[in-house]
Amino acid sequence: MDASEFRKRGKEVIDAIADYYENLDQVPPMAAVKPGYLYKLMPHEAPEDPESFDDIQKDIQTKIMPGITHWQSGNFFGWYPSNSSFPAMLGDMYSNMFDVIGFNWLCSPATTELETVVMDWLGKLIGLDKRFLSIKEDGTEGDGGGVIQGSASEAHIVAMLAAKEKVLERIKADGSVSEDEADAMRHKMVAYFSDQTHSSGQKGTNIIGCKSHTIPTDANFRLTKAALVAAIEEDKQAGLIPFFVCGTFGTTNTASIDDIPGIANVAAAEHLWYHIDAAYAGASLTCPEFHPLAVGIERADSFNFNPHKWMLTNFDCSAMWVASSTHLTNALGIHREYLPRVKGETAFVKDYRDWQVPLGRRFRALKLWFVMRMYGASGIRAHIREHVRQAKWLEQQLLADGRFEIMVPVVFGLVVLRIKPSALATSGDVAVKESTVNAANVNYSKLINADGRVFLVGTKLKGVDAVRVAIGSTISKQENVELLLQVLKQSAAEIISQQK
Repeated sequence: MDASEFRKRGKEVIDAIADYYENLDQVPPMAAVKPGYLYKLMPHEAPEDPESFDDIQKDIQTKIMPGITHWQSGNFFGWYPSNSSFPAMLGDMYSNMFDVIGFNWLCSPATTELETVVMDWLGKLIGLDKRFLSIKEDGTEGDGGGVIQGSASEAHIVAMLAAKEKVLERIKADGSVSEDEADAMRHKMVAYFSDQTHSSGQKGTNIIGCKSHTIPTDANFRLTKAALVAAIEEDKQAGLIPFFVCGTFGTTNTASIDDIPGIANVAAAEHLWYHIDAAYAGASLTCPEFHPLAVGIERADSFNFNPHKWMLTNFDCSAMWVASSTHLTNALGIHREYLPRVKGETAFVKDYRDWQVPLGRRFRALKLWFVMRMYGASGIRAHIREHVRQAKWLEQQLLADGRFEIMVPVVFGLVVLRIKPSALATSGDVAVKESTVNAANVNYSKLINADGRVFLVGTKLKGVDAVRVAIGSTISKQENVELLLQVLKQSAAEIISQQK
């Protein structure tokens, strides 16, 4: 394919993408195929001779498209959103054009420097404390800074590696044990999570070889200061070394917010690395009205949220900041002669390979730059506020109906609900067994998805089965939420009639 052919075919692909988005709400959001469907449709060896673009385009429509779950559909309410936007796609096209492997400044100066710039832009936009910024007000280098990771899971692992480095340095510095003895204490280190923390926390401890302690949340699904203190005392009595705690701003199951300032107090007293996972709800901090919910994040050691979830930026783009990069680069920096370092007089000469697990990295800052420029802060805020408005509207409609229970207050774009036990009661019933209510709500989520017009997922909250509705698609409109409400009511009526 030469440049002339690429120009022609590229325009065709752009047209196909635009057509896809224009017609997205006309197709069911979930794929209706069975495991192994694609294997049966594909040759079992790579083609020997070149095949035509037209044949590949045909296969996209006839073989790939039937197996696609349409995450960008306005009728997709399953997991937290995976936002896309045309500006982000354009940025990614330029990234693919340059195709640099930007592991340090020398690889491509613009790749490194644009990431430093846009991460400071984004940090200021969400109200992060200045200690998280790369560039001080006088233009000199700060101790902290931001980096784009591939996912919040990677950010979790990187934060734990930095935390491990920090505690080992402290143990070695106090002189009570030798360096070899300190290194042998790694298996005694313990990290703290709640029972609502994302699974990446547990995965991170498995990877770095430390222990994890899962702490039960309170009635509002929050990790509290008191519960953390009790867990730490228990582990210290057992001879373990507390070194890391994760607080969550917007949990996966309920969008709950942990006791951010209370955890900060404990982390400071116990010398823990304090990481805040705001993968989903961090995007809301672009709106000043949500800042009071985030009091205490300025005391964290690291903070992470995913613009690829709710801020219009195509996957993958996970924004992570550290208040001090020293422990991070000490933990991850490995020098090789073929990876030359360039010394600079400013904060822009960063070796981002020392801020992440992989060596190579894409030019991801471009798509974030496109989004922030083409939407502006006002457009990003309008995007967030509209989804919150839709979620609160749905909450009000369900409460007014009388058959539904809202499991947690709606703060962002997540609505967690179930059919009320009283709505499932038959004539003369004093109370419906909890097992019966749970079974009915499990069947409720299955029935909704079998209908095919919308997609959502069920969950379990402290033994109670419920349904999660995550509003946040880039193209989500009021009509989509009204259709969802219609399906919720119709399916509830059918479940209730089966109980009578």
